[in-house]
Amino acid sequence: MAAESSFDVVSKLDRQEVDNALNQAAKELSQRFDFKGTGAGISWSGDQGVEIRANSEERVKAALDVFKQKLVARKVSLKVLDTDDEPKPSGKEYRLPISLKEGIASDDAKKISKIIRDEGPKGVKAQIQGEELRVSSKKKDDLQSVMTLLKDKDLDLALQFVNYR
Repeated sequence: MAAESSFDVVSKLDRQEVDNALNQAAKELSQRFDFKGTGAGISWSGDQGVEIRANSEERVKAALDVFKQKLVARKVSLKVLDTDDEPKPSGKEYRLPISLKEGIASDDAKKISKIIRDEGPKGVKAQIQGEELRVSSKKKDDLQSVMTLLKDKDLDLALQFVNYR
């Protein structure tokens, strides 16, 4: 009897890389000519959030684009960002709160599990374990095809595959 191989599907956030991207974006906003005098800034707000502020909606959206560019350059998926579409006026400035998504919600875990059951190879099992999903099979090739299947799906999550054994 062959031992089962497995891996975990997780959605983790590398806070250090996000912090580096935020600091780079803040520096760029303070130095760029088109942001001079707009009060544009970006900072942490709370434990799991970022706030962008400026004196106009357009400048807030432009600052968000700068932050997204910095995240992509640091290989952080943009799927971790959970943002409103429109900046909210607050006094004389506009603010855009952004929350950072981490972990797989139970609804999303059930959806991923269903995808694996319906479209994945036979003999592959998926178990929900808190905010992650354990996928196991007797064949390592089947696990590889499940990884490929999940990468090809357009899920609203930044997925990583860890603990491959």
